[in-house]
Amino acid sequence: MSKIVFGAIDDLKRIIGAAVDAAVKSEALPPVYEAICVNVETPADRKNGDFSSNVAMVNAKKFGMAPIKIAEIIGQNLDLSGSLFDRFEIAGPGFINFFFAKKFYASVMNDILALGADYGRSDFGRSKKVMVEFVSANPTGPMHMGNARGGALGDCLAAVLDAAGFDVWREFYINDAGNQIDKFGMSLEVRYLQLLDGEENHPLPEDSYHGEDIKDLTQEFIDLSGDSYLNVDPAIRQQALIDFALPKNITKMMIDLEKYRIVFDKWFHESDLHNNGEITETIEILKNNGMTYELDGALWYKATKFGSEKDEVLVRQNGNPTYFAADIAYHRNKFVKRGFDLCIDIWGADHHGHVARVKGAMDAIGLDGNKLEVILMQLVKLVKDGQVVRMSKRTGKAIQLADLLDEVSVDSARFIFNMREANTQMDFDLDLAVKEDAQNPVYYVQYAHARICSILRALEKENIRPRACSLAELSLLNTPEERDLIRHLAMYTGEIVDSAKSYDPTRITRYVIALATLFHKFYNSCRVNCDDEPLMFARISLCLCVKTVICNVLNMLKISVPESM
Repeated sequence: MSKIVFGAIDDLKRIIGAAVDAAVKSEALPPVYEAICVNVETPADRKNGDFSSNVAMVNAKKFGMAPIKIAEIIGQNLDLSGSLFDRFEIAGPGFINFFFAKKFYASVMNDILALGADYGRSDFGRSKKVMVEFVSANPTGPMHMGNARGGALGDCLAAVLDAAGFDVWREFYINDAGNQIDKFGMSLEVRYLQLLDGEENHPLPEDSYHGEDIKDLTQEFIDLSGDSYLNVDPAIRQQALIDFALPKNITKMMIDLEKYRIVFDKWFHESDLHNNGEITETIEILKNNGMTYELDGALWYKATKFGSEKDEVLVRQNGNPTYFAADIAYHRNKFVKRGFDLCIDIWGADHHGHVARVKGAMDAIGLDGNKLEVILMQLVKLVKDGQVVRMSKRTGKAIQLADLLDEVSVDSARFIFNMREANTQMDFDLDLAVKEDAQNPVYYVQYAHARICSILRALEKENIRPRACSLAELSLLNTPEERDLIRHLAMYTGEIVDSAKSYDPTRITRYVIALATLFHKFYNSCRVNCDDEPLMFARISLCLCVKTVICNVLNMLKISVPESM
């Protein structure tokens, strides 16, 4: 909804409330001593009005009357003068349906034309500090299709929150400490020894990383340093390999994600939490709060006190803190050290069991676990010719983010990944993503924008240029196609707010697809360059409004906005 629509809803609630008060005052309705509930909502079928209220039904018991009778009495006391509504109808068991006046449509268009690139933005979030942490892929290997989906969802959610008035921060958490890094070092070391001393002499352990990328990194290391680490202490050899390979992996991640148009405000290193004492500090808080105990030489956290099925180890027998301890410290850092009001994490669905543990741990250290929101993302499958694709033709390896972006445009990838809610499994159709026709949803939307640009260019060749229209001229837009299109434009700000509330950026792609559809219907039914000059300029203004909103959506989603196709 535009701010005009928000205002209209508030105004309608006030009008209905005033009508109820007037009916009670005139004794047409009996006095009640409880608050009257006034609801206003958008009907599924526009034939039932632009807005509808069930005030008569939800308050029937309080008044002790039939809903239809209450609705009729309220209707007799409704005063729509000065509002954006010009009529109402009573329907069904007692709904009161309201219809916009002509000036509503003109007001929406004037609002869009005046605000331009700012149309859709609001102060709903009141500058609340929000961190969206997403992707956070393990730096020991390349990013995969799940990271591709999570990247698009996370970046677009951050953009939606920004448009809704939040102060947004994007972050990537680098797991560069703990068991996975030890395993990374061990895997590199075995490959190093194999390459220099034969595979038969150094078998690769089953629990090591077996990817070809480990071999490639090791060979690069040998190309630079030869066999100089062959006869040194294994700990020194592993650390040298980690120090060489890990920055390369992280740099590759940065490059791939920048190609994907994702730029993080911070790449946060888990190792910093180990080095600056924040993990120890967090564990001490848990100890002081009576949330720990020792057993079998390890330090345990009483997770079951906060709904978990079992307690969790914080510090192992060897004195090393667990990943879970680091995770608690990291989230404490977000809230306490950096002052975020809300933290949103996007995780794979396989982490579902970890959600309650981390939220409970926030409560255990004296914070509010409800201020941590976790979006669980289901699996994504790559499909081509109706078959699931698991290997890249280019590399012969498992599909990676880099492989995907070699196959399809960034526009297609970002848009299509944002068409299905995170909690649903997804098939990413490669054939669809590379199409340059209306079947490809991003092409379909981009084409609507390009078509408008083409209309404006054709008009300019006839020396017809957009100009400001009067209220009377804009009120000429009264065909169903024109009205439907303007109503949809009016809902944009509300869609952003609802997306921010539900942490679901996929609402915006669905919104803009519907907008493109409504524009194409308008274009096919209403000739822009017509003989009626006032109507022509009103339709040009409507085209400009659609162009503005499509541009705002695609820019927000970091998708290109072509002017010709």
